[in-house]
Amino acid sequence: MELLRKSTMVMGLAVAAVAALVVGSTDARAAWQPKKPVEMIIMAGTGGGADQIARLIQGIIEKKNLSPRPFIPINKPGGSGAEALRYLKDKAGDDHVVLVTLNSFYTTPLIQKDLGVDVSTFTPLGLMARDTFLLWVNADTGIMNLNDWVGAVKSAPNWNVGGTGKGQEDSILFAMLAAEYDIKNITYIPFPGGGTVAKNLIGNHIQSTVNNPSEQMQFYEAGKSRPIVQFTPTRMKQFPDVPTAKELGHDIVYFMQRSFNGPPGMSKEAQEFYIDLFKKVFDSKEWQDFCKSDGLVCDEWVAGDALGAFHAENLKRHEVLIEKVGAKAITGE
Repeated sequence: MELLRKSTMVMGLAVAAVAALVVGSTDARAAWQPKKPVEMIIMAGTGGGADQIARLIQGIIEKKNLSPRPFIPINKPGGSGAEALRYLKDKAGDDHVVLVTLNSFYTTPLIQKDLGVDVSTFTPLGLMARDTFLLWVNADTGIMNLNDWVGAVKSAPNWNVGGTGKGQEDSILFAMLAAEYDIKNITYIPFPGGGTVAKNLIGNHIQSTVNNPSEQMQFYEAGKSRPIVQFTPTRMKQFPDVPTAKELGHDIVYFMQRSFNGPPGMSKEAQEFYIDLFKKVFDSKEWQDFCKSDGLVCDEWVAGDALGAFHAENLKRHEVLIEKVGAKAITGE
């Protein structure tokens, strides 16, 4: 009888162990996690806003142990982000690739029709921020405000400006300024990233930029560059003495979206994992402090289908902008 009781007990334990294994394997399937390093593709070169953001987020993920596998930043700035967009498209169905975006996410496919990329097929993950723009000059110049700038540009035989890539957000803003003031002598010089743009302004190789605050902050704090107008609806706390274009009577308001997206066909489980991860980053003190110090707007979390709708709306807006100022004015071709 004792032997039978022990045998029954062993069998019960075995059944329980098998049940636990089944439940455990089911939970493991439901709670997807990366099984190898995640490629974090950046649509611009090193040192710019997108690159800084990607590497900051990489550090937050590592510090807070949010992923069992590391995130590896990879810069693919070629063709104004075309290289990155094609790469993501060609990685369809891959759960281990995410894209760090700029507004070239919209403009590059619209301008480069033969690229064959439809961003609406990508998997929307999370909107981390809306980045801001200011018009910058070297602090050694006598340009103190927007009227000074317009006068200096129009009196010069040629005015060299710089920005990230061609047909992207920087060139759009300069095209909008040129159209607003009927300026004909601006030459736009493309660079692979905003960090390089900022350095070229300080080195007097170009005469103006529309860098994001994070790209110019170190030079601004050192007294080497001067912002003269903001392209935001209201003044940012970081630049309380710099007027907005709207204050000066010019309806030029423009933001850059900073979001993460996956390739077409990313699994639902992977999408949910990344949305949860980036939401934790978004809510972190480290990220919110960065937004406050560097002039990013991080007041609303948008993810999944809502981010897809956000992209669709902005794609239409950029189509209108390109039509208004002309693709040639943006690309310089």
